[in-house]
Amino acid sequence: MTHNRKLVLSGISLTKVKIPAKLNSAAAKKARDEVELEAVNSGFFDNAPFKWVGLIIRYGLVDETEPHFNKINQRYGDLPLAIEVNANRFIDATEKDMVAVYRKAALVSLSCAGKKYSLNTKRIDELLKIQMS
Repeated sequence: MTHNRKLVLSGISLTKVKIPAKLNSAAAKKARDEVELEAVNSGFFDNAPFKWVGLIIRYGLVDETEPHFNKINQRYGDLPLAIEVNANRFIDATEKDMVAVYRKAALVSLSCAGKKYSLNTKRIDELLKIQMS
């Protein structure tokens, strides 16, 4: 996989909830861009044993508080993570609401990954605290 991203979001549905594709895509991209920029600028990826994070958003029935980790992919350099979010949050949601869900999922996941690999999570944790309030 060739790209210059440090954070890649993708999704998979665990339910039959219909999420508007166009609105969903725009919200995911906006959240990704915001979180990725903060992570890069804060030095989160400095000294990381991975080049980028691939985060799969699982549209399910709960909001998980920690991501699921897979082994670092030595071939592509990514740290594969997955986290479940409550798909019901997307029913009749605005783009702003969707961005908030993606932002929180990404921040939670990066914070947990940063702690696991002893990375600088100060800015990520600050943003997560703001997101949670």
